[in-house]
Amino acid sequence: MITVQATVDPPQLGGFSLRLRKIRSHLSKPWNLVLLILGIVLTISTLAPMITIVIDTISVHAGSVDDPTGMGTGYTPLNWTNLFGGRLRGVNFTTPLVNTVVMAIIACAGAILYGGTFAYLVTRTNLKFKSYLSSIFIFPYIMPQWTLAVVWNNLFNSHKVTGGSDGLLASVFNIHAPLWVAQGIFPSGVVLALHYAPFAYILIGAIFRNMDANLEEAATILNTPRWKTFSHITLPMVTPAVLSTILLVFSSSMGSYPVPHYLELSTLATKYVQMNVNRQGQASILAVTMMLFGIILMVANQLSTSGRRSYTTVTGKSGQSSTVNLGSAGKYVVSVIFLITTLFTSIYPIIAFAFETFLPNPGDYSFLKTGDSSNLTAKWWLSRDNNDGAMFGQYGILFNRLIWSAVARTLLVAVFTALAAGTIGLLVGYCVSKNRRSRWANWVNNMAFLPYLMPSLAVGVAFFVFGSNLGIFNTLLLLVIAGTVKYIPFASRASLNSMLQLSGEIEESAIIQNIPWWKRMVKIIIPIQKSSIISGYMLPFMSTLRELTLFMMLVSQTKIVTTLLDYYDEMGLYAFSSAINLILIVIILIFNTLVNKLTGASLDKGLGGN
Repeated sequence: MITVQATVDPPQLGGFSLRLRKIRSHLSKPWNLVLLILGIVLTISTLAPMITIVIDTISVHAGSVDDPTGMGTGYTPLNWTNLFGGRLRGVNFTTPLVNTVVMAIIACAGAILYGGTFAYLVTRTNLKFKSYLSSIFIFPYIMPQWTLAVVWNNLFNSHKVTGGSDGLLASVFNIHAPLWVAQGIFPSGVVLALHYAPFAYILIGAIFRNMDANLEEAATILNTPRWKTFSHITLPMVTPAVLSTILLVFSSSMGSYPVPHYLELSTLATKYVQMNVNRQGQASILAVTMMLFGIILMVANQLSTSGRRSYTTVTGKSGQSSTVNLGSAGKYVVSVIFLITTLFTSIYPIIAFAFETFLPNPGDYSFLKTGDSSNLTAKWWLSRDNNDGAMFGQYGILFNRLIWSAVARTLLVAVFTALAAGTIGLLVGYCVSKNRRSRWANWVNNMAFLPYLMPSLAVGVAFFVFGSNLGIFNTLLLLVIAGTVKYIPFASRASLNSMLQLSGEIEESAIIQNIPWWKRMVKIIIPIQKSSIISGYMLPFMSTLRELTLFMMLVSQTKIVTTLLDYYDEMGLYAFSSAINLILIVIILIFNTLVNKLTGASLDKGLGGN
């Protein structure tokens, strides 16, 4: 007897049910769910302010030149036609645009030449005093951006050339520098180059430290000239770092406001501030122009890195680096040259700001001529009397509640910004590393990195319009939001680079033991990459402390310490602004030293420490 057993196929899932099951399975992994949430949040926080400012370029602003009918509301193309077709096109757009681009090019060239040369000498030669020079070289990048611009003014200002009070050279040595040296494109580009040279040193130096010496050794065995080895082997290997430096320095320089402001150069950033009162719509077009440069730079960054997908950190490369001998005398001569340059770029600004706070009047350097201590004063620090007309109703620095309240608010904003940007950046780096071939992961990574490639003023303007519409203008909350969006790239890049170095087996072993995701992060992943992750918190913190360009449009001048500094400069109270500069520098250096000692995270060794 033959028995036939009928088989029943399981019910087939419909298309919608199948897709729903796949979505649930995908989101059951914590990193996929977090990546989805982060993508939505970052897309809104990055694109919404940009869209808002684009709309602002065609909006009518009551009392502005784009409101000839007095309606006060609506939309108009007048902003675009007046800016590009009006008689003030050259003054309001063409000249600032050209100045901005030229200044950024000078900054890129100077930063790469100075920082790259220093990186090579420290990492690949027998230069003396490496440890000291490496630490002191990064000071200009840690300091506020306008520090060297103010120092430049204090050195080269002259009543015969620039007007106003004399600087140190004119007052003490009767040296009156030409106008192109004292103000304009040249000093603005040089100051930005000196400010970002440490950035080039960090990026390029990291490549030099980890470079495989076998290639250079093979060239040496073949009797290849040293210059040919350098040009055909060494330079091509650091090209990625050079390209990254160009992209980041160019975008940062384009959005710089304080440097061209102090050095009297008309750029897109300074012109925006001038036009924002009566020509707000046209000013928004300038901000959109800066944004377009940021987008172009992001595309360029994508193209420059598309062919480099290897993240291997352990290979069979030589463990020794090829060291160039500078000679018994050369290693000291070159060291002395850099000791002198770093003295002027890193040590002198601190001394100069401290000295300025004891001058009886701005530019009064009579103490240096006479040596008479009566030509100095401590009133700017110790005065408890606010009736002194020369102090414009201000108490001394140590007793000035306005200053210390601004310092406290700045520290508060810096802490919350660092916590938010560092945490979001950590999660972005972790989730993107888990989904590195996913288009959504690439989109989230780009959204996290785009704000850094956009000029700071453009981001600030976008959040000014965005925050005004939401009713949070002139609040610390708006500063934290803007700072978080702007500085997430610091944390996300540090986190992503470190996460890509981790083997998946480390976390898989914990998954097998049913350890929850949050515990895997806290107990395994974060401790392993502690230094890189702490760098992701440290950089947003320090950057927020010294940020002016991003925040200047978002709050009143007395709200935080950097805008208060600008306020005192406008009042002519240079002793107060110098004191604030000094306070900021000391705070940043203290925190940088503490983090270095406690965690080993060190900027001069690149993100993530040794």
